[in-house]
This record gives sequence, C-alpha cells and structure tokens, in this order.
Amino acid sequence: MVISDWPVTERPREKLLQLGPKALSDAELLAIFLRTGVSGCDAVTLARQLLNHFGSLRRLMGASQHEFCQAKGLGEAKFVQLQAVLELSKRYMQQQLQRETVFTEPALVKKFLSHTIGHEQREVFLLLYLDNQHRLIASEPLFMGTIDASPVYPRIVVQRALAHNAAAVILAHNHPSGVAEPSRADRAITERLTQAMALVDIKILDHFVVGDAEVVSFAERGWL
Repeated sequence: MVISDWPVTERPREKLLQLGPKALSDAELLAIFLRTGVSGCDAVTLARQLLNHFGSLRRLMGASQHEFCQAKGLGEAKFVQLQAVLELSKRYMQQQLQRETVFTEPALVKKFLSHTIGHEQREVFLLLYLDNQHRLIASEPLFMGTIDASPVYPRIVVQRALAHNAAAVILAHNHPSGVAEPSRADRAITERLTQAMALVDIKILDHFVVGDAEVVSFAERGWL
C-alpha cells in the first residue's frame, strides 16, 4: 500500500500539519525529506531502512558524500538537499543567537551546537566568541581530531579570541560516541584554557559537550 492510501492521520505530511513536527518519528520526518520511496518500498519504510543502515539519524546526517550516495534510495541530489537544509538550520540559529544575550536562550545555544557539531563523526572543538553584552560575534571550529580525540592548543584559542575582539567565549566539543558525559581530559583542558584566557582578561562562560541526545553544560554543573 502506498502512503497516499494510508489513513490521513497516519500520513507523515498530514500528521505534521495537524500535530506539528515534534509529533513525528525520525523515520516519518526523514520520509518527508525523501518524498518518495523506491520500487516495492514506500518512503517511510525506506526511511526506517536507512536509519537502521546508518545506525542513527545523527550518523546519517553526518555521513560523507560517498557513504550517503552508496545507500539505497539516496544519491547526489539528496545529499545536496540535506547539506542545504543543515546549513540553513545552522545559519538561522546563529542569526537568532546574534540578536540575543546567549544566557537568555540556553536552549537555543544547545540546539545550535547540536546542529553544528552533533552529527560530526570526528571530534570537533568549537568556539563561540561573544561581545561584552554576551551576544554572539561569531562561531568557529578550531580543532578537529580522530574519532574520539581532538588536540586543543591554548595559545591558538587565545589568539583567535583576541582576533575576534571577544570579551568572553563559550567552548564546545562533540563526543562522536554519542555519550555527552565529560571526561577527565575535558575538565583538565577547560581548566588550562580558563587560566590562559584569564591572562588576557577574557572569560570562559561555559563549556558544552555535545552527544546524541544530550548537551552537557559545565556551568550548569558548577564546574565554571
């Protein structure tokens, strides 16, 4: 049975219009993006198969062009569309942050970080540079590492913060494992960076660790 023959309340597009996007499963949302299935397989079934193939929505969205295009039902056109959607989402949230004092919108900061580095298959260390009113000046990925480590150099962090004339910064990095719990190494580098930035009178407001389903804040845990 094709999706158009399903009861209206079960069709992903109609369900989204009636209940909003949060009511849909990952597979249903992906099916709307795919638009069509393949021979003998509707879009929702195809979406489920793709999620099983990649292991999670995060891994599908972070797949390389080669990995993405090799999967059944996908191709270069879909890869281009997905990259455009991801970039539009990042730019929208960054513009929102630039209009707000970041600590008035902590949920938006976490969502921005999830969209920006949460899908990465390697560890990425990102800085948010803030003005003296704690509004976003810019965001910049500084270091990229292996699947579970990223080298972080305090001297470069200080140089880039000064180059942006930042009054404060927020640190962030992802855990490709999907588990957001900070490690001892995460806490140690945060302490080193805090000391280095204090020498040039730039405050570190927070350090976020981004996982699959959670973003952990050092400030919320009382570690900063």
